[in-house]
Amino acid sequence: MSHPRNTVPMQASSRCGAQTRNGEACRAPALRGKSRCRMHGGAWGSGAPFGNSNAVKHGYFTSEAIDERKFIRTVLIEAETLLRRLSAGSETARNPDESETKCTTPGTE
Repeated sequence: MSHPRNTVPMQASSRCGAQTRNGEACRAPALRGKSRCRMHGGAWGSGAPFGNSNAVKHGYFTSEAIDERKFIRTVLIEAETLLRRLSAGSETARNPDESETKCTTPGTE
């Protein structure tokens, strides 16, 4: 390069205080008014959003929902067993008098 670079302001600026993966401090310059560089959260909009929207419960695993599902499951099982008993009972007791009663028209016997 034909002209000298003015690197004095950059070298005099404060450094990022983040710890890198190898355990050393980040040597990038911190952003103006921040203690971190652009790569470690100093940039506008970086970091987590305000509030923790991931922790909001959707309601599927609340104790009320679990109890409701257990109740519905037991009601369905009871209904199924009742229907099976009714259908099994109706097979044997469908027409108990069928063998005893004969359909005859008057005057044929």
